[in-house]
Amino acid sequence: MSRLLIVHHTPSPALHALLDSARSGATDPAVGPVEVVVKAALTATASDVLEADGYLLGTPANLGSMAGALKHFFDTIYYPCLEDTVGRPWSMYVHGNDDTAGAIRDVERIVTGLRWAKVQPILTVTGSPTRADLEAAWELGAATAAFAAGELT
Repeated sequence: MSRLLIVHHTPSPALHALLDSARSGATDPAVGPVEVVVKAALTATASDVLEADGYLLGTPANLGSMAGALKHFFDTIYYPCLEDTVGRPWSMYVHGNDDTAGAIRDVERIVTGLRWAKVQPILTVTGSPTRADLEAAWELGAATAAFAAGELT
């Protein structure tokens, strides 16, 4: 069975709502045979990344950058996973109060170095998530899981 790893830093109610919606989409039985593993960014390991077939990342935009917790995740897994995860699908949601561009730029630089394949546009949410934002997070989770399962290419 394929595995999707959701790595997140979720310090706010808005991010909890986005994570819950993305996880719900990823675990929908219609997506296909995929195991969904959810890990906080500070606890996810290189082994978790190596055992997964795809990745969904979630972060707040903090002071113009990704959360330090997600940066720590990348610092921990980068070299152990550099060669063995090339081409694996990834996507991301990011939440900010007003600007998410720096967080997106930072993550995209790192995953470009890892040579992962972005399979969905990045979901950017500012302010309180709307119903449409939560539906988009659900779709993001479902689509990323389908790519990890090989159901979409």
